[in-house]
This record gives sequence, C-alpha cells and structure tokens, in this order.
Amino acid sequence: MPSASPIPAGHPAVATGKVGVLLINLGTPDAPDAGAVRRYLGEFLSDKRVVEIPALIWQPILRGIILRTRPKKSAHAYSQVWTEEGSPLAAITAQQARALQARLGPDVMVRHAMRYQNPAMAVELDALLAAGCERILVAPLYPQYSAATTASALDALAAWIKPRRRLPALRTLPPYYDDPLAITALHADMARQIAAFDFVPELLLLSFHGMPERTLHLGDPYHCHCRKTARLLSESFAASHPGLRVETSFQSRFGRAKWLEPATDTVLLKEAGAGTRRMVIAAPGFSADCLETLEELAIRGREEFTGAGGTHYAVLACLNAGEEGMALIEALVRRELGGWIAPARDSSVDDSGGGR
Repeated sequence: MPSASPIPAGHPAVATGKVGVLLINLGTPDAPDAGAVRRYLGEFLSDKRVVEIPALIWQPILRGIILRTRPKKSAHAYSQVWTEEGSPLAAITAQQARALQARLGPDVMVRHAMRYQNPAMAVELDALLAAGCERILVAPLYPQYSAATTASALDALAAWIKPRRRLPALRTLPPYYDDPLAITALHADMARQIAAFDFVPELLLLSFHGMPERTLHLGDPYHCHCRKTARLLSESFAASHPGLRVETSFQSRFGRAKWLEPATDTVLLKEAGAGTRRMVIAAPGFSADCLETLEELAIRGREEFTGAGGTHYAVLACLNAGEEGMALIEALVRRELGGWIAPARDSSVDDSGGGR
C-alpha cells in the first residue's frame, strides 16, 4: 500500500485520533460565600429544565426574592461541609476523573465538568477536542434519569455542538438505575459500611433527591427509576440483612408545589415518633457526596431524628471514588466505549493464555 502523504509545508498541526470521556455532575458554587452561591443559584434556577415556570413569571421572583434571601443561608450550609479541595461534590468528581484515567490508561483522555459553574462543560469539551479527541463519551453521573439532570446536561451538550464547525463523534452514558453492576456495587458498599458501625440498625432509609410531583404526571421517568433502584436494593438487603427494614423517601423540597412523597424530613420525625431508635440513611441517587448528603442528611437529618427520640443515626457515604464506585464507573464507561477502545485485559489470565 502507498504510504500516507506527508503533511504539506505550513499546514497547522491538528491533534487527532484520541478518545475522550467527560464525567459530568450537577454543579456547585466556587466558594462558600453568598456571592458565589448567588451566581450558582442564578444559573441553576434559570434552567428551564429545573424550574418549569414561564420566565416572565419566574425571573422576577428569582431575582427579586430568592437570590436576595437564599444565598446567605445556603452559603452557611456549604461552609459546614467545605473542604481544602473546595466543594465536596467538585473535589470528589475530580477524584473520580483521576481514578478513571488511571484505570483506562493513556489510550483515553478523561476530564470532568459541572453542568452549572466550573469546570464548565463547554470549556472541557473544547479541551478534549483540542487534544485530538475525535470520539467523546459524555457521561452524566446520574443513576436515575430526570429531565432536570440528565436532559439538562444533554441540553448543554447540544448548545456546545450548535456553533461549532468541527465536531467529534459523540456518545452519551445512559441511566443505570437498575443495572445489576450498579445494584451490586451499592449493596456491597452499603453493607460494608453498616458492618463497621457500633450499632445494629433497625431501618435503612433510601433517600432520593425530590422533584415536583407534576413532573411524574408529565411523563418524567425519575420517580419510577428511583422506586426501582430502591426495590432492587431492598431485595438485596432482604437476602443479606433479613432483620433490616428498608424504606424510601425524597428530600430537598423547595417552594410551595407538591413534591414527590414521602418527604425525608417527615419520615425521620415519623419513625422516631413511632419508636424507631437506630437507623442508617443512604442516598443511592447521588454518585458523589455533596451538600444534600453531608449537610441536609448528615447534619440536619441527625438533629431531626435524635431530637424526636432516635438514639443512633448514621449516613452512609456515596460510592464516591471508592473501589466499588470506581469499578462501577469503569465498567459502565468501558461498555459505552465498545468499538472505540480495546477491551480490558482479563487479569485472571496470564500472557501465555493459561489460568493463574
């Protein structure tokens, strides 16, 4: 075969031939202060996927009331969980990207982005393209699909696509709410954490982020996805922890509209009032710990449950960048990269083809 033609003299260098992965999570303010929180909430709550109220009605409320009153309160909440690496969500998502890069090796370039604020999706997609990634997997780390999360991330991807002349081949990670790999990883990680406590819980409460109830009636599958994740986990724990009761709730209500029920804060008070004294709570809808798990559940949730009579309360960490979590992310990503990268080598077989 004839050799490839040399690049003409003076032709600009163009990086090509690489595969990229962009991990995406929701977003976070850049600092635990009112100004940064105001910028974050202004972007987040202006997304029509998040607040489905006509802008002419919603924006005066958002700008005139919410962004004048809520940032200070939210900044205080963020300050209680802020780390040296910044927001827990930002720090953990960065850890996940680094760990995935190490697992996939040099054949794939891994970066991470936030749907709102920084690092911005458009900036990170540009960086992958400039580095020569002609094939990119966009991977929203939302186990359950919702228009307000997964679809919003894809909106941002579409907005990045629209003005660009040069585009890569693109794939997106589907939701994995009932994937056996996800259920197995969640069950194993939760069971390991429960075994380390100095008390035996009576109740495991699975708390998912809430959504307005109207989204269910409009066809959003989120509620059904959460319920199926909860059912599959309940079945796993029925086999491994037959004395442990498992319940489901929805947290983070906002505004006056009716939200998915039962509400987590209501369940905490009801359970304590009914005599439940020892409980653990997990958030299997979150791929990384964040304000909603570390402050809302771990701090305020504890105050509500123990204040109503509970004696033992613990919040299970999310999968984060732990072994179960990273094995799951790697498996999901490798599946979606099929045909773009070589299959992972089976470490149980040596180079001669014989078993170890």
